[in-house]
Amino acid sequence: MKYGYVKVCAATPDIRVADVKYNTENIIKAIKESAANGSQLTVFPELCVCGYTCGDLFNQPALISACEKALVEIAKATEGLYTLVFVGAPLQHEGRLYNCAVAIHDGEIIGVIPKTYIPNYGEFYEKRYFSCFNDRYTSINICGQGFYFGSKRIFYAKNNKDFTVACEICEDLWSPESPSIKHAKAGANIIVNLSASNETVGKAEYRRNLVKMQSAKLICGYVYCDAGIGESTTDVVFAGHNIIAENGNVINESKLFENGLVYSEIDVGYIASERCRVASGFYSANDNPYADLEKECEYYNSRYFSTEEKECELSRKYPRLPFVPATGLSERSELILNIQSKGLEKRLAHTKAKTALIGVSGGLDSALALLVTVRAFKSLGKDLKDIIAVTMPGFGTTDKTKSNSVKLMETLGVTVKEIPVGKTVNSHFEDIGHNPDDRNVTYENAQARMRTMVLMDLANDNNGLVIGTGDLSELALGWATYNGDHMSMYGVNASVPKTLVKHLVAYEAEKLGGEIKEILTSILNTEISPELLPPDKDGNIAQKTEDLVGPYELHDFFLYYFVRCGFPPDKLLYIATKTFEGKYDGETVKKWLKTFIKRFFAQQFKRSCMPDGVKVGSVALSPRGDWRMPSDAVCALWLDLIK
Repeated sequence: MKYGYVKVCAATPDIRVADVKYNTENIIKAIKESAANGSQLTVFPELCVCGYTCGDLFNQPALISACEKALVEIAKATEGLYTLVFVGAPLQHEGRLYNCAVAIHDGEIIGVIPKTYIPNYGEFYEKRYFSCFNDRYTSINICGQGFYFGSKRIFYAKNNKDFTVACEICEDLWSPESPSIKHAKAGANIIVNLSASNETVGKAEYRRNLVKMQSAKLICGYVYCDAGIGESTTDVVFAGHNIIAENGNVINESKLFENGLVYSEIDVGYIASERCRVASGFYSANDNPYADLEKECEYYNSRYFSTEEKECELSRKYPRLPFVPATGLSERSELILNIQSKGLEKRLAHTKAKTALIGVSGGLDSALALLVTVRAFKSLGKDLKDIIAVTMPGFGTTDKTKSNSVKLMETLGVTVKEIPVGKTVNSHFEDIGHNPDDRNVTYENAQARMRTMVLMDLANDNNGLVIGTGDLSELALGWATYNGDHMSMYGVNASVPKTLVKHLVAYEAEKLGGEIKEILTSILNTEISPELLPPDKDGNIAQKTEDLVGPYELHDFFLYYFVRCGFPPDKLLYIATKTFEGKYDGETVKKWLKTFIKRFFAQQFKRSCMPDGVKVGSVALSPRGDWRMPSDAVCALWLDLIK
């Protein structure tokens, strides 16, 4: 697949305990189905060739011999399919029996990986049959042929440098020193796990979290394939809980007690990029970032395999609002509001500010900033009257927004000031020789800068701190007047994107209820606008931000995957077009993506001198902590990718 995606499959076929012929037929059938669906990596459960629950039958030479022959048959069936396959089987080596994962590709066995940790507690009695592997490389004999035998092997795709795979088996994941730790440090971007994890109450959630967090800790894709229906139920039941995870997120999983094939696409390009971003912490805590890596990987063995690029439809879904959680929104909103208010509390206490000055426009951003400031003052036990909220109507202020701003301030119990800026701005126009009929950028920005000057001077006069209201989306696009609303003494919304601002205000509206809820609901239903140009003939907002710079839901989508994930523009265009299918066509997405890239690069100079502001999520643009970019960087390379 394109754009760094590798299609993977976790396959739990129907099996019968010790019926190697039946199991082999179903494994081959599943491999062919997986390959036909474009999978480049197919993983089967632990010991699936014979069944995990064979018990003392593992001591029967007839069973082990049948499994060896089955592996040769399975390997032959993969010729020309170009999917890397891992199947589980018991194999004898140097007088011992091992629980193994057998790697197969294009008609041949390309490696055998023995299980490192052998469980022998509760319902597990593996040490009765299987030996622990002593972490050394050797060669194993299968039906008269020698194959690599050892745990330290990484499989590399020839035509995709980021498609690198290593393997561990069931208990290996549950142990404190999982083999996958060294596998990942040695370069494996995908870890596969052949498992037979029986089902008990609460275990599925634990298992899911384990896989999810291992993929997060190792910054990898993780394909976990579990034994299912068909295993013996003498004492336990297996549910076939297959999980595909990527860097802390489960991107697909099976339903319990339903055997079958589960697919998704792991973004190995993103994984490789993310590891590079955090390399100093991922590889070593020593001065030499590769010291431990060199020691641990001394005996690692590489094997290359070929893949076939198939044009497959991307099945995994990306949320349209990546900054807004699909579940637990109330809890997340409360946490974010607390982070914002606690950041402000510290700044107020440190500066010994008696008051807080905030411009309230009747829009979403200033409403959120005011709500956060009220929280901070309540927590500090300060008088809410020391919050000086100022409405500063200008040439574009509508009756609706002015009314909402005043009502909100009065209802919250803060000090209300109204200072119109039109007269002062016109005087300024006269001073600089600007014709007020020329409604250019000077006409607009003079109002924003005048408002900031009013707030700064009021702060000086009242021993106060000016609270910034601008949000993360505006910082990304540079949609702020330099040294106007761009400037403050502390920006509480600095890392809150516009799509999240709406949800935070809505959450606070529900929580506070009553008249405040009515006012905030009206604000939520108001078009987003800087209100710097006069209203239309009916007195409504004429200057609508999203008509000028594009929909914020698109820009926030671009922002998240561009900054947080490092996606190149062509990949961004691809996933955005799919994600917003039915709402925006491809040309519309491309238009606004180009706008985003141009503005993001051109407006860096505003971010280079932005005020302090609290970070609330994984994406922030502070030049001190998160995003260090030269103001004169050229965006041509990025634009060329979406021509």
